[in-house]
Amino acid sequence: MGHIRFASDVGAPVDAAFAYAQDFRHGSQWMFGVADVEPQGEPDQGLGAAFAVKVRLFGAIPLRSSVEITEYRRNAVIGYTLRGRVYGTVTLRFDPLGYERSVLTCEADYPPPRGMFGRLCHGLGLADAAAKSALRRTESRLRREIEAFHGTDLVGRIA
Repeated sequence: MGHIRFASDVGAPVDAAFAYAQDFRHGSQWMFGVADVEPQGEPDQGLGAAFAVKVRLFGAIPLRSSVEITEYRRNAVIGYTLRGRVYGTVTLRFDPLGYERSVLTCEADYPPPRGMFGRLCHGLGLADAAAKSALRRTESRLRREIEAFHGTDLVGRIA
């Protein structure tokens, strides 16, 4: 089982950062490789919310997957469980850092890839490198989008 963790400070308070991240309509703007997010029934936010996602890996290969929110604490944590061809867990944590600042921590847990090609990639370290790159891109995109949503630039000043 692989585990990755990245943290960064965000130029927005926790409530603004959390409000942006929990809105599924913004998901394709910050989730790396995700082209489309559609809610699957009610609720569309909070614990138990489920989504169908279209994932594009390696540019053109579209995959359908499902995502469910399995951990949720308002203004603190959103935990996603991915099922289907793309699977694992992604957790977003939001902590206050000071006036108009917060800490965004992104964590991912993922099992080793399946199949002969997957085992080969895992043995060469390619699977871990790809997962780290995807989570880093997700974290940096989410940080930038939150700051744009809140109206601050990368150092937290009013834009």
